[in-house]
Amino acid sequence: MKRYTEFDTNELKNEFSRLKAEYDAVRAKGLKLDMSRGKPSPAQLDVGTPLLSELIFPEDCRAEDGTDVRNYGILAGLPECRRLFGELTSMPAENVVIYGESSLTLMYDTFARCMLFGADGSGKEPWAGQKIKFICPAPGYDRHFAICEDMGVEMVKVDMTPEGPDVDAVLRLIKDPSVKGMWCVPKYSNPDGYTCSDETVRRLASMKPAARDFRIFWDNAYIVHDLYGEGDRLLNIFDLTRGTENEDMVFEFVSTAKITFPGAGVAAFVSSDANVAAMLSHLKAQSISHDKINQLRHVRYLKNAAHIKEIMKKHAQILRPKFDLLKSKFREALAETSAGWTEPNGGYFISMYVRGGTAKRVYGLCRDAGLTLTNVGASYPYSRDEKDSNLRIAPSYPSVEQLSAAADVLTLCIRLAETEALLSERA
Repeated sequence: MKRYTEFDTNELKNEFSRLKAEYDAVRAKGLKLDMSRGKPSPAQLDVGTPLLSELIFPEDCRAEDGTDVRNYGILAGLPECRRLFGELTSMPAENVVIYGESSLTLMYDTFARCMLFGADGSGKEPWAGQKIKFICPAPGYDRHFAICEDMGVEMVKVDMTPEGPDVDAVLRLIKDPSVKGMWCVPKYSNPDGYTCSDETVRRLASMKPAARDFRIFWDNAYIVHDLYGEGDRLLNIFDLTRGTENEDMVFEFVSTAKITFPGAGVAAFVSSDANVAAMLSHLKAQSISHDKINQLRHVRYLKNAAHIKEIMKKHAQILRPKFDLLKSKFREALAETSAGWTEPNGGYFISMYVRGGTAKRVYGLCRDAGLTLTNVGASYPYSRDEKDSNLRIAPSYPSVEQLSAAADVLTLCIRLAETEALLSERA
């Protein structure tokens, strides 16, 4: 099939006119479609409904050691909940601290503690007051970038690749002692859906940063969120850092946000003995305990890592047709364009890469036709997508019918924007 770039000018004008007429007809329909955020659909939330009936009577509110979870205490979290997250992350329970309902809150608080007390919690070298920088793989998670901006930390972009963050670029940057850390979503990255290769994990684990208090914020948000079979395999970075000079370099964050209920789940901090001790030394001034009722009902419902995987298969059965639908629509409708897209084995997003210089135009055309997308540039530090080419596509929330209509609008707008741009270049 001939690409638009191979069309002669008359062919391109005719194609643009045809697409413009089709677009005007779609716009007149007054559609209201949304693919802007990676929220679980109502059907996915229904999967977790049995969780709500786990603790009904007072006698249900006893932990395995007899503790009444309705009362104060147990700052690090219920032992059985720490054990569950330890099994999930292949770490000892004592290296897990159970937090509240949100891993984002946990990441923010952890970053803030580094600002106030330093990465080792000693208070000797707080990050605040220093001119510090953070490595940000991009495209990446916009909330990570928001934390850096809120803390006044300079962000330094490195490219995301199918193997994970560009490690060569990372290794160059960490020679600067003002570079204190980096963000990484190691499995099914947001939004590309890439998983760090074994080589990438090994190279990150063996880095020699100039800053001795350098920390990797290992946001393992999609640890069990596979769409196809067993999904991607991710090396346990702690197996590589344990017993080395980098033993304290990694902070891992996980949660049940997209396993049970977003905003009402359980989050966990996973790290070395020293990092856990430092966190708890400050956490005891912040809190007496987190929500142990929620911890216990999650343990009762989730049971163990094997049962969590069974639950996630139900989520995959709901999500997989949506991802398959989009990929099919893209292959069918965008063959003539310069567009490309990722095809992840899990997670919540697809990255669409349109012709450079047209992403904002596609976004605007979609908006005017009734389709809401994530803001262009949101997946980049300071919202700067220098190529103006990336669109984050979130298939999870709409129904299959709504998603099909949204895909038709999106692909139409991509084609219209590209033909428009090509004609402008030839004018």
